[in-house]
Amino acid sequence: MDISSAQGGTHATMNDASGGSPRLGPRLVLASASPRRLALLQQAGLEPDALLPADIDETPNTSEAPRELARRLARTKLDVAGDAARRRDDMRDSYIVSADTVVAVGRRVLPKAELADEATDCLRLLSGRQHRVYTAVCVLSPKGNRRERVVETRVRFKRLSGRDIESYIASDEWRGKAGGYAIQGLAGSFVVKLVGSYSAVVGLPLYETINLLDGEGFPVRQAWGAMA
Repeated sequence: MDISSAQGGTHATMNDASGGSPRLGPRLVLASASPRRLALLQQAGLEPDALLPADIDETPNTSEAPRELARRLARTKLDVAGDAARRRDDMRDSYIVSADTVVAVGRRVLPKAELADEATDCLRLLSGRQHRVYTAVCVLSPKGNRRERVVETRVRFKRLSGRDIESYIASDEWRGKAGGYAIQGLAGSFVVKLVGSYSAVVGLPLYETINLLDGEGFPVRQAWGAMA
């Protein structure tokens, strides 16, 4: 595994999916450093050739709706990763996937919690009520074609006790997570009801991502037989 830097502070992590041999077919770039998004792609049988996380300002604009925030951030990540990829001969003709997840109560966007107090406030707000998770996914083809989808999922938490919140904060799973929780971890036990895409709440809507790539000609099923 080779780790190198691209211009503008974007870090490129190159993976060789075949253990050293050049990969056949088009290359795939994930514009994210999220291990959850990587794991979801791998679950669908896709192994990115590179990770190009985009370091962008994720501050919402004034009066920006949560859905539009998710869309804008995913588009911006795609633009940054696309520019970095086009500057490298080994990634110039890649398919690029970007995504962003926003958790909201009404029009209020919850932060990606970095402090325990932030996460505690998020959990208290989510306790016993429904919230919405918006995940936008964008795909850029080697021909420059762009496709995108925004997936909305409704999630209801049980009423959280002080002990629930205190114990979850102690787990540290909330750190860096939109809304102060990770549904694929301990917080999954808080979920009373989910309507929509579970994988979108984790960070990448698989159904939509595969359809977008497939629609642009990426061989999404190429590796499925080798997994048997």
